[in-house]
Amino acid sequence: MTETEWESLCDRCGKCCLHKLQDDGADRVHYTNVACRLLNLGTCQCKDYANRWDSVPDCVQLGPLVMDGITWLPSTCAYRLLAEGRTLPWWHPLVSGDPETVHRAGISVRSKCIPENRAGPLNHHIVVWPE
Repeated sequence: MTETEWESLCDRCGKCCLHKLQDDGADRVHYTNVACRLLNLGTCQCKDYANRWDSVPDCVQLGPLVMDGITWLPSTCAYRLLAEGRTLPWWHPLVSGDPETVHRAGISVRSKCIPENRAGPLNHHIVVWPE
Protein backbone atom coordinates (compact mmCIF):
# COMPACT_ATOMS: atom_id res chain seq x y z
CA MET A 1 0.00 0.00 0.00
CA THR A 2 1.35 3.44 -0.87
CA GLU A 3 1.48 6.20 1.74
CA THR A 4 -1.40 7.96 -0.03
CA GLU A 5 -3.50 4.78 -0.01
CA TRP A 6 -2.70 4.23 3.67
CA GLU A 7 -3.64 7.81 4.56
CA SER A 8 -6.92 7.45 2.64
CA LEU A 9 -8.02 4.80 5.15
CA CYS A 10 -8.42 7.48 7.82
CA ASP A 11 -12.12 8.34 8.14
CA ARG A 12 -11.37 11.71 9.84
CA CYS A 13 -13.37 10.85 12.95
CA GLY A 14 -10.82 12.58 15.23
CA LYS A 15 -10.95 9.94 17.98
CA CYS A 16 -7.24 9.19 17.76
CA CYS A 17 -6.56 12.88 18.44
CA LEU A 18 -8.29 12.81 21.81
CA HIS A 19 -6.39 12.32 25.04
CA LYS A 20 -6.59 8.81 26.48
CA LEU A 21 -5.81 7.37 29.88
CA GLN A 22 -4.43 3.89 30.40
CA ASP A 23 -4.36 2.02 33.68
CA ASP A 24 -0.83 1.18 34.82
CA GLY A 25 0.00 -2.40 33.92
CA ALA A 26 -3.32 -2.91 32.14
CA ASP A 27 -4.41 -2.86 28.53
CA ARG A 28 -7.63 -1.00 29.31
CA VAL A 29 -7.78 2.41 27.65
CA HIS A 30 -10.12 5.15 28.83
CA TYR A 31 -11.11 7.62 26.14
CA THR A 32 -11.74 11.25 27.00
CA ASN A 33 -13.55 14.07 25.23
CA VAL A 34 -10.44 16.26 25.44
CA ALA A 35 -8.95 17.13 22.06
CA CYS A 36 -5.31 17.61 21.19
CA ARG A 37 -4.52 21.28 20.73
CA LEU A 38 -4.04 20.69 16.99
CA LEU A 39 -7.42 19.07 16.37
CA ASN A 40 -9.84 21.29 14.47
CA LEU A 41 -13.06 20.64 16.40
CA GLY A 42 -15.24 21.36 13.35
CA THR A 43 -13.48 19.31 10.69
CA CYS A 44 -11.99 16.69 13.06
CA GLN A 45 -8.69 17.04 11.23
CA CYS A 46 -5.27 18.15 12.39
CA LYS A 47 -4.63 21.87 11.94
CA ASP A 48 -0.96 21.21 11.08
CA TYR A 49 -0.70 17.55 10.10
CA ALA A 50 2.60 17.85 8.22
CA ASN A 51 4.34 19.54 11.16
CA ARG A 52 2.42 18.05 14.09
CA TRP A 53 5.51 16.63 15.82
CA ASP A 54 6.87 20.18 16.25
CA SER A 55 3.93 20.94 18.59
CA VAL A 56 2.99 17.45 19.78
CA PRO A 57 6.15 15.32 19.98
CA ASP A 58 4.28 12.24 21.26
CA CYS A 59 1.84 12.20 18.33
CA VAL A 60 1.91 8.69 16.86
CA GLN A 61 2.38 8.09 13.17
CA LEU A 62 0.23 5.13 12.25
CA GLY A 63 1.55 2.73 9.67
CA PRO A 64 1.22 -0.93 8.75
CA LEU A 65 4.41 -1.85 10.60
CA VAL A 66 3.32 -0.37 13.95
CA MET A 67 -0.27 -1.61 14.07
CA ASP A 68 0.52 -4.66 16.23
CA GLY A 69 1.75 -2.49 19.08
CA ILE A 70 -1.15 -0.04 19.11
CA THR A 71 -4.02 -0.99 21.40
CA TRP A 72 -5.72 2.37 21.85
CA LEU A 73 -7.33 2.87 18.45
CA PRO A 74 -11.12 2.91 18.68
CA SER A 75 -12.97 -0.16 17.45
CA THR A 76 -14.41 1.92 14.59
CA CYS A 77 -10.98 2.88 13.21
CA ALA A 78 -10.35 1.66 9.65
CA TYR A 79 -6.70 0.91 10.44
CA ARG A 80 -7.77 -1.33 13.32
CA LEU A 81 -10.63 -2.91 11.38
CA LEU A 82 -8.37 -3.90 8.50
CA ALA A 83 -5.62 -5.12 10.85
CA GLU A 84 -8.27 -7.39 12.43
CA GLY A 85 -9.39 -8.65 9.00
CA ARG A 86 -12.74 -6.86 9.13
CA THR A 87 -14.41 -4.70 6.48
CA LEU A 88 -15.07 -0.98 6.44
CA PRO A 89 -18.54 0.11 7.63
CA TRP A 90 -21.12 1.83 5.42
CA TRP A 91 -20.34 5.30 6.82
CA HIS A 92 -16.62 5.17 5.97
CA PRO A 93 -15.87 7.73 3.23
CA LEU A 94 -14.18 5.10 1.04
CA VAL A 95 -17.42 3.08 1.10
CA SER A 96 -19.99 5.90 1.04
CA GLY A 97 -18.07 8.22 -1.27
CA ASP A 98 -18.95 11.09 1.08
CA PRO A 99 -16.59 12.46 3.76
CA GLU A 100 -19.58 13.69 5.78
CA THR A 101 -21.10 10.25 6.48
CA VAL A 102 -18.68 9.65 9.38
CA HIS A 103 -20.12 12.78 11.03
CA ARG A 104 -23.77 12.11 10.13
CA ALA A 105 -23.47 8.58 11.52
CA GLY A 106 -22.30 10.02 14.85
CA ILE A 107 -18.93 8.28 14.69
CA SER A 108 -16.78 11.40 14.70
CA VAL A 109 -16.00 13.64 17.67
CA ARG A 110 -17.56 16.67 15.99
CA SER A 111 -19.52 18.63 18.64
CA LYS A 112 -18.54 16.07 21.29
CA CYS A 113 -15.18 17.28 22.58
CA ILE A 114 -13.46 20.22 24.19
CA PRO A 115 -10.03 21.78 23.67
CA GLU A 116 -7.31 20.65 26.05
CA ASN A 117 -6.75 24.18 27.38
CA ARG A 118 -10.28 24.12 28.87
CA ALA A 119 -10.25 20.58 30.24
CA GLY A 120 -8.66 20.40 33.67
CA PRO A 121 -7.99 16.88 35.01
CA LEU A 122 -8.42 14.28 32.26
CA ASN A 123 -10.03 11.75 34.58
CA HIS A 124 -13.03 14.12 34.78
CA HIS A 125 -13.57 13.74 31.04
CA ILE A 126 -13.74 9.97 30.49
CA VAL A 127 -16.36 9.02 27.92
CA VAL A 128 -17.68 5.93 26.17
CA TRP A 129 -18.04 6.49 22.45
CA PRO A 130 -20.81 4.76 20.50
CA GLU A 131 -19.65 1.96 18.23
